[in-house]
Amino acid sequence: MGSTCVLVVDDDRRYRDLLELSLARRGYRVLLAPDALAGLNLLERDDDVDLMILDLMLPDLDGYELCRRVRAYSTLPIIILSARDGELEKIRALGIGADDYVTKPFGAEELVARIEAVLRRTRGGPELIVPPPLVCGDLAIDFAARRVSQRGRPVQLTRQEFRLLYYLALNAGRALVQEELLRRLWGPGFEEQPELLHAMVRRLRRKVEDDPASPRHVLTQRSVGYMLARS
Repeated sequence: MGSTCVLVVDDDRRYRDLLELSLARRGYRVLLAPDALAGLNLLERDDDVDLMILDLMLPDLDGYELCRRVRAYSTLPIIILSARDGELEKIRALGIGADDYVTKPFGAEELVARIEAVLRRTRGGPELIVPPPLVCGDLAIDFAARRVSQRGRPVQLTRQEFRLLYYLALNAGRALVQEELLRRLWGPGFEEQPELLHAMVRRLRRKVEDDPASPRHVLTQRSVGYMLARS
């Protein structure tokens, strides 16, 4: 259990602190986010998140919308945690892809049991269609093994960085528009937040380019978006 990482997205600091204390005592690694955007950034930066606990009432997006956006690109297990206990709320949450629904107040032992049950049901599912390996110059991508190497050197990418490279690689030699990448990586509604994509591209270039300031693999197409060079 020590390697299991849980991301808690809740704007109520009391619940964040309670969940962190309860889960850490049981050996979980816990990440905390006070709103949807912070939660998405943590998912992008940390490739080891195993499960997300998500409150419905958030200051920027409601939990339903965040669940929908994460589910659009990921099979990450999601448990909704909410004071709303109506049947319709539960049906809606499960219908858009949540794996479980726990009402506040809750018992720590019950929540841990729910987490373990969800993880048993969901671990091992593939997130992406797996194409054959691809070599672009000195950059090699093994999609099945989720391995990337540059000049034979292993490159460690986060889940979202790998997804960005995946979409670029599937369209190698063709520019993908910025808005399309934002929709694929974060879901509908994020087309007007290009800073998310730009920041991820900078991080990806630092990992796969000899000189990130003069990239040879991940190229910018002015007024369009980004492209993975074929050679």
